[in-house]
Amino acid sequence: MTVNDIPLISFFQRILDPLIIMGTLYLCSVLLGEPFTGYALVLMILAFFISSSVYQRVDPYRTWRSGRMLAYARDIFVGWGITAAILCFLGSASGLAYHFDDNVLLAWFIATPFALLFSHTAARRVGASRGKEGEVRSVLIIGANDVSVKFAATIENHPNLFMSVRGFFDDRTEDRRPEGMREPMLGGMADIAAYVREHQIKMIFISQPISAQPRIFKLLDELKDTTASVYFLPDIYVFDLMQARFDNIGGMPVIAICESPFTGFNSMIKRASDIVLATLIQIMLVPVMLIIAIAVKGTSPGPVIFRQRRYGLYGEEIIVYKFRSMTVSEDGAKVVQAKKGDQRVTRVGAFLRRSSLDELPQFINVLQGRMSIVGPRPHAVAHNEQYRKLIKGYMLRHKVKPGITGWAQVNGLRGETETLDKMEARIEYDLEYLRSWSLWLDLWIVLRTVQVVLKRENAH
Repeated sequence: MTVNDIPLISFFQRILDPLIIMGTLYLCSVLLGEPFTGYALVLMILAFFISSSVYQRVDPYRTWRSGRMLAYARDIFVGWGITAAILCFLGSASGLAYHFDDNVLLAWFIATPFALLFSHTAARRVGASRGKEGEVRSVLIIGANDVSVKFAATIENHPNLFMSVRGFFDDRTEDRRPEGMREPMLGGMADIAAYVREHQIKMIFISQPISAQPRIFKLLDELKDTTASVYFLPDIYVFDLMQARFDNIGGMPVIAICESPFTGFNSMIKRASDIVLATLIQIMLVPVMLIIAIAVKGTSPGPVIFRQRRYGLYGEEIIVYKFRSMTVSEDGAKVVQAKKGDQRVTRVGAFLRRSSLDELPQFINVLQGRMSIVGPRPHAVAHNEQYRKLIKGYMLRHKVKPGITGWAQVNGLRGETETLDKMEARIEYDLEYLRSWSLWLDLWIVLRTVQVVLKRENAH
């Protein structure tokens, strides 16, 4: 089901939001006593198309549908911030900005996200009152299984969908039905069409395996005599999903089961945040890195920078930089992890490892595009080859760039992973990061990393 199945949301997303943005500009001009000129009309048109494109990417209506209003408000402000930044750039580059009063533009930039939130909140209340008055679409679910039961619970938990599940139809016997069914079993497959006609059902969701194709064809043929909208509920949830989504390739619909979270707009946001943070950190820490380089070189023989092959994005080999903290530079078929009290660690190296200062050169890797500030920590190639054979899903962590810090590291899995159980736990955190990535999660991990480093947990 797409956003277009909720007419109120579709109306806002496609038409009313851009009109609110344009109307706010006009209102700001009138209230501040500025004439509404042809230049303002040009700005309106630009704002219309740019905001439509930006909000389609940011998609705040995803959080609207789930009822997460704080996250929804955040997305509104982020989307408008991006729109305003693009308009400022275009206005400055083209000279259009010089035709406007600064106070009008400032008032417009500040007032617009609040106008959007106010209008959406009002519409939500109107929609809720409509639902109470009985304007709720009736739903039947064909097939009683874990997926369909979960779907029914989702509808029940989100009243803003304005849908009501009447019950299930299935030929299964009672002992084969899944647990957790709250709605009644209304009959078998042969009873569906008659029930739909009699009760004027609006929506039908079919949750049947591919092996039931003949029955589905027969059902669809019978439902042609009704006005119900019919949808397939794919059973992809039996898989371990990672960033699952619907897409199309050349007009052919496809379903992503396992995908990187960093595609399209998310990829731009991730890369931009990496460049900004890595640049600022490098500038601030140049004196510290020079002192560390002198200390490493002056206290033990060998290079200042330790280079080691790691697996990067899509499992391709990259070279990762660190300040050398040991008397050896292992990068062969067998690499022994550093242990507590390891005699190979130098005196300066011990301090660098406890404080994580040995990781600072990896910000160069970030600026090169080989790594990210936040992501699964890269392991030595030898360790990758060892654990990919032992841990299911191990290589999925390479669907994103490796990071200087990660979700596993701020959850107590920093440093040595001397047992298979610890490595499995680290990989599970890495995969959870891929499933639930957001820019806010990255920022939270960065803040948590500072706390962990100051406590010097699990570092040796």
